[in-house]
Amino acid sequence: MGGEPGVRDPRDDAALLRAHTAGDAGAFAELVRRHRDRLWAVAVRTIGDREEAADALQDALLSAYRAADRFRGDAAVTTWLHRIVVNSCLDRMRRRQSRPTVPLPEVERTPAPPVDRDTAIVVRAALAQLPVDQRAALVLVDLQGYPVAEAAQILDVAEGTVKSRCARGRAKLALLLGHLQERDRSGARNPAGARDVSSRTGNTPGSAAIGKEGGP
Repeated sequence: MGGEPGVRDPRDDAALLRAHTAGDAGAFAELVRRHRDRLWAVAVRTIGDREEAADALQDALLSAYRAADRFRGDAAVTTWLHRIVVNSCLDRMRRRQSRPTVPLPEVERTPAPPVDRDTAIVVRAALAQLPVDQRAALVLVDLQGYPVAEAAQILDVAEGTVKSRCARGRAKLALLLGHLQERDRSGARNPAGARDVSSRTGNTPGSAAIGKEGGP
């Protein structure tokens, strides 16, 4: 059953995936259309680089397209899709970390801009310093708002592992971003993103600014 332009396909995600495996040429495209924005947000916030995130998302969607007949229905289709995207991101990040680095020539360093000029950049840079497993857990739970149980399904780990990774990640972010909180307490000008501290991220300064990203 092909969808007409401008007409919402009434089938649920599982029905679309079954239709795709049965040969419906438009079913998988409809599934991607429904969930692409959220999948993109997970990819770009996990990797922290838009080009790398776009490649990871493309690889993940291709994998999902090819592996649809192996979907067992033991989780929601969205959970299955997110698991493939997160794994694609983590694989890409681990490969990047394993590459040997070449020392750059010494150059004169320019002063860093004040943190209140662009708090979102500062916070994303801090997030990028976390171990990849902690970053992925924080992205899903604190930025995307997934319950711990669903994040555990996506990451294919125990719920306690997700909680532990989030707690360690929040603690490290608090250390990395403590200067933002100190500036706020001292009365320095602080953007709304640094003032609007999320209680779910352990009062980490600037948490609301971590993931304000547009689409690919």
